[in-house]
Amino acid sequence: MDDLRLAPAVGIVGCVLYLLALVVPYGLVETASAVGAYYSSGALSPLLPGVFALVCIIVLAAGREGRSDPSIAAGASIGMGVFIVALSLLWAVTVPESLVLGLTESTLMEYHRWGVVLAGILIPVGGTWFARALDLL
Repeated sequence: MDDLRLAPAVGIVGCVLYLLALVVPYGLVETASAVGAYYSSGALSPLLPGVFALVCIIVLAAGREGRSDPSIAAGASIGMGVFIVALSLLWAVTVPESLVLGLTESTLMEYHRWGVVLAGILIPVGGTWFARALDLL
């Protein structure tokens, strides 16, 4: 097992899972405007960390393939990953429970915001593992 290839792949998978988690409500809720209200009802929309997840995919892939300095890629992914998790957690805590329960009959929406936070956790874990594989930690 090559940690220098596997560790950034874990971070990339975390980014993709985060982005997929952001898309899930569009399949569960009938109106897109309700999903927009859901995402904008918290302190900060998780769509902003979604942009950082897109950037983090590029950073980790470039570091993994040696197109950029792997140590910088590892550090940047740790920083962006912590930022993504922190902003997602802030949003998840501040979304009104009544809004979440009123969106759809599906019980999956009750746990969606926590799933978004959990998906984001893989990003700094992959970055930290990458830094450790590079003997930076």
